[in-house]
Amino acid sequence: MILVTGATGFLGAELVFQLLKTEEKIRCLKRESSVIPKKLKAFANKIDWLVTDILDFADLEGAFEGVTQVYHCAALVSFDESLKAKMLQVNAEGTANVVNLCIQFGVEKLVYVSSVAALGTAKADKLIDENCFWEGFEIKDAYAVSKYRAEMEVWRGIEEGLNAVIVNPSVIIGADAGTSGSGAIFESVKNGLNYYTRGGTGFVDVEDVAKCMILLMRKPVKNERFIINAENLSYQNLFKQVAKEFGARVPNKLAKTWMLNLAWRFTSLKNMLFGKKGGINKTLIKTAEKVSHYDNQKIKAQLDYQFIPLNQSITKVVNGLKSA
Repeated sequence: MILVTGATGFLGAELVFQLLKTEEKIRCLKRESSVIPKKLKAFANKIDWLVTDILDFADLEGAFEGVTQVYHCAALVSFDESLKAKMLQVNAEGTANVVNLCIQFGVEKLVYVSSVAALGTAKADKLIDENCFWEGFEIKDAYAVSKYRAEMEVWRGIEEGLNAVIVNPSVIIGADAGTSGSGAIFESVKNGLNYYTRGGTGFVDVEDVAKCMILLMRKPVKNERFIINAENLSYQNLFKQVAKEFGARVPNKLAKTWMLNLAWRFTSLKNMLFGKKGGINKTLIKTAEKVSHYDNQKIKAQLDYQFIPLNQSITKVVNGLKSA
């Protein structure tokens, strides 16, 4: 039996969708408040849905009966530093529970979804690869710390005899993201974004991430981590491509550092005065100005894999939002 955590999420749903092409039955975990994605509703007879709290070890234990393979996708993703404690709980403690149960039940293999946020920085003019490790916590945001600690739980499990693979996807895009997560970038450009930032990062299609995870599970490879990244792109070029696909105005003004700092401070003050949350914050600004480019040679060599070209993924996402 295959078990998938976070199966109602953007990546989890795509993973389950692909697994169902070859599997007769899959066990999927969801929270009480989670909504089953539209793309999975047609497979109700092939999915064993269990309402489970990943932080409740006893509750989670029952889900592992008869399980041989685990895909751990469940996570809390946010740039909101006020959610640090919650992210550490869900992402690190939740992963510790999954790892411990994999060991307890003798699971054959675990594929864990980490993030490029858990990787260290590269030397000048070098791409970030799987051998880039952290040198400290002092400059990392809450989400990155939570995913790094979650990875440490998986490595601890490996030391205790668990067969596992860690994947570190870059920014995952896809039509099913809607207008949240990475989809918010596309929605902002569609609505007439004027500014671009200096930064850039890696992007990958959700279909590629799911395919790589399944291939890694089925291959004998174990106890390694792999960056899953299709292409590196500046935010300026991303916005330009998205705008052209939408037939919208191309953002042509550089958002300078002082402007961004003023924006997040104003948002912080407004949130404090009116008791609100969200919007631009310091962590988001830092990410928007940072250039982080990733090396995908390890996963390509391991799987002999070719990623969906980013321009095709962008077109697919835009068409999905147009028809939504």
